Amino acid sequence: MRTVCAVVLMFEAIVIGLAIPIAIQLEGVNPTVAGGVWGGMALAALVLAGLQKYTWAHYAAWALQAAFLFSSFTVSGALLVAIVFVSLWVTAVILGRRVDEAQAAHALIQEDGGENVSTASGSQTR
Repeated sequence: MRTVCAVVLMFEAIVIGLAIPIAIQLEGVNPTVAGGVWGGMALAALVLAGLQKYTWAHYAAWALQAAFLFSSFTVSGALLVAIVFVSLWVTAVILGRRVDEAQAAHALIQEDGGENVSTASGSQTR
């Protein structure tokens, strides 16, 4: 799960960084404010992508998703992008947990030697 979440955060950092010139040129946001808000969020996304092995970083990334969603109200078109990335984040968490569970089950089977695993082909009738 952490790998998929890190990938989402890296792509999100690029998109957040691209929101800076849009906020300055189209919305008239002060360059210092735009650089501070969205530049800080882009930097935080990159740092959190590298720290996803820690539980606190995963929760901090949830907070980053909320911050990006709320700050996107000031830039036209950014709200749609923020909703897409929040959806990608939630999907990454859900599917990542499923993959982690499947890998744990597979590792348990490999560790057990496959002795207690019944196969579907053995129970087929003709």
